[in-house]
Amino acid sequence: MSKVFNFTGDDAFYHGGVVYPSPKESNLFVSLGHHMDVYFPPCKRSRITAPFIFTEKQKKLPSIDVLPDECLFEVLRRLSDGKERSACACVSKRWLMLLSSIRGDETLVSDPSPISETEERSIESAPVKPLDCTKKGEVVAPNGVEVDEAEAQDIKGEGHLSRCLDGKKATDVRLAAIAVGTASHGGLGKLSIRGSNPTCGVTDTGLKAIARGCPSLRALSLWNVSSVSDEGLSEIAQGCHLLEKLDLCHCPAITDESLMAIAKSCPNLTSLTVESCSKIGNGSLQAVGRLCPKLKFVSLKNCPLIGDQGIASLFSSAGHVLTKVKLHALNISDISLAVIGHYGIAVTEIALIGLQNINERGFWVMGNGQGLQKLRSLAITACHGVTDVGLEALGKGCPNLKLFCLRKCTVLSDNGLVAFAKSSGALESLQLEECHRITQAGFFGVLLNCGTMLKALSLVNCFGVKELAYRFPPVLPCNSLQSLSIRNCPGVGNATLAIVGRLCPKLTHLELSGLLGVTDEGLFPLVQNCEAGLVKLNLSGCANVTDRSVSALTELHGGSLEFLNVDGCRYVTDATLFAISNNCWFLSELDISKCGITDSGIASLASAAQLNLRILSLSGCSLLSDKSVPFLQKLGQTLMGLNIQHCNGVSSNSVDLLLEQLWRCDILS
Repeated sequence: MSKVFNFTGDDAFYHGGVVYPSPKESNLFVSLGHHMDVYFPPCKRSRITAPFIFTEKQKKLPSIDVLPDECLFEVLRRLSDGKERSACACVSKRWLMLLSSIRGDETLVSDPSPISETEERSIESAPVKPLDCTKKGEVVAPNGVEVDEAEAQDIKGEGHLSRCLDGKKATDVRLAAIAVGTASHGGLGKLSIRGSNPTCGVTDTGLKAIARGCPSLRALSLWNVSSVSDEGLSEIAQGCHLLEKLDLCHCPAITDESLMAIAKSCPNLTSLTVESCSKIGNGSLQAVGRLCPKLKFVSLKNCPLIGDQGIASLFSSAGHVLTKVKLHALNISDISLAVIGHYGIAVTEIALIGLQNINERGFWVMGNGQGLQKLRSLAITACHGVTDVGLEALGKGCPNLKLFCLRKCTVLSDNGLVAFAKSSGALESLQLEECHRITQAGFFGVLLNCGTMLKALSLVNCFGVKELAYRFPPVLPCNSLQSLSIRNCPGVGNATLAIVGRLCPKLTHLELSGLLGVTDEGLFPLVQNCEAGLVKLNLSGCANVTDRSVSALTELHGGSLEFLNVDGCRYVTDATLFAISNNCWFLSELDISKCGITDSGIASLASAAQLNLRILSLSGCSLLSDKSVPFLQKLGQTLMGLNIQHCNGVSSNSVDLLLEQLWRCDILS
């Protein structure tokens, strides 16, 4: 065999000459075509079992991928139709990234510049290679959304599309796909990026694609995107002049430079949120206040470089247009509050949280600045500078204040709270949480001095409110109060509720949660004095309340009661359900979790023809069994939600049956 082919075993290939030097041996080859010949040796015992095939090497056809990026860019920017651009984006990742780098003003719609003959011949003769993307998430569908993932949400609103990318789904490739795909579907209006892929996450390249392909962008949110810097955000400023809302959270590489570029190029900016951005400081606030005449909302949190200079510049320039302000954990002093109190003439809502460097003087000057005449909502949390003097000044300086919320203000006492109530004639809602120096005297003082506008009062975790021998002279009741909430105040008991019943006869919403000192003796007089008829009653965690008072209140308020929660009232039994089935006509939500309910009680509820329960919670009712399943099925005709978690007496088969038959109902089991 080696003699026939003229090579030895040491040679890898035959190095030249014809295969059959003698013309007589040519008949040993059978021609299979003009590209190959097959040789059949004459030896009877051949050392090979298959014929040798010699194939001519095919010529490699020219491909458009051999074009450099500059030439391919010139080709792609001549695609004016959005569907054509989306289809080309499916070819490869390279094509997608090139398409996403084309600005709108770079697209040649008409009168394109001529292409050289060489380029034209290359393009015409070059077949388009099929998409070669092996990694999951790199395949792009014709609409610009990746086939393998459907995390990008399309929500049509105000004529634009909205996309949200979370966690590992947030990559530059996806942003490029969004930039190309949304152009032919109304344009991208809102983009939210929360987190980033740890290996190939969002960088400046992705934001550049959005800036060049989405000039209609109006809202941008960047959360926990550490690889995006000023370069990417500056591109947004240059390409998205319609931007109205910017939200930056945990973006450590973004500085004042790009935020100043946003202020200069986006005059329609109305909302700015900056949280935990360590390199953003006073300079950006100065630019935003000076260059954004439509600014309405500003939220600043945990930015160590923002100080009094930035806040003062912002309010002195934009105080006449700013309506909502939130300042959280900033290194600002009394000077900032003084500026807000003087220049915040358009502000209607203020939230001050964790401002540790502000003292009593700051709140006093803020109230006496006479600039907060339009303020309607004020929330102060964990600011130790809130004292009686400062709070009284705020009450006098904000005549139109309607909603006031105080949380974790440990210095404030009864005197300051009562003085504030006297001076706030327009106050409609007061919330007190973890203000431990407020006592029963301060609580009742608010009810007596709040004026005629107070509609809602809430006490949460105020441990200073305790039962005292408090005697009231004949006073006018607080007829305006409609909602009272007392939660987790262990000192509140029957004596307090008895006085509340005398002072608040028009209650329609009552919440008494986690009050172990409340029994039937205190609850019954209170609900008995509610002349307007209770609509919502929450007694969760009042473990010492029994059937006596709950059944009585269903008789008194069955014609108006719509919501009842007795979660954890262990002495509430089937007797209460019997009373509900006989007296309640409009009850839609009932929570009897961890109560002494049995199958008989559920049967009585199911027999009430007038009941149309929407929500029923039976969590932790260990006395229920499979016998209650038929009654639950009947109740399920109107139920939208059913909670039977931790009902150990109900078997899994019964739960499966309920899940099958009550398919319209959301069942927790």
